[in-house]
Amino acid sequence: MRAIRVSIFINESDRYHGHALHLELLRTLAKQGIAGATVIRGVAGYTKSAGIATTSLVDAGGKLPLVIEFIDEEQHVEAMLPTLEEMVGQRLIATSELTIRHGGAFPTAQ
Repeated sequence: MRAIRVSIFINESDRYHGHALHLELLRTLAKQGIAGATVIRGVAGYTKSAGIATTSLVDAGGKLPLVIEFIDEEQHVEAMLPTLEEMVGQRLIATSELTIRHGGAFPTAQ
């Protein structure tokens, strides 16, 4: 089955209406019927406009990277993107097509 993977790149200190952005994204995805999502915490990262942030520093200042990923059917992803774009502001959202071969909440081709 063809599907879309969405990866949202944020920092652990990012907020949405005073709450942790990654948790608000998860709540929004769950409310909209996305079968599941994962938050991955990076041990280090950098951006073009900032230096390297790493867990080896005593205080990384909340700048460690988080990636929220989920997979769903294209029409469901397309319907979600405007809400996600509003929530993350200038943060990066990347999508990629993929084929579900086995498992998950999707019917698979035999």
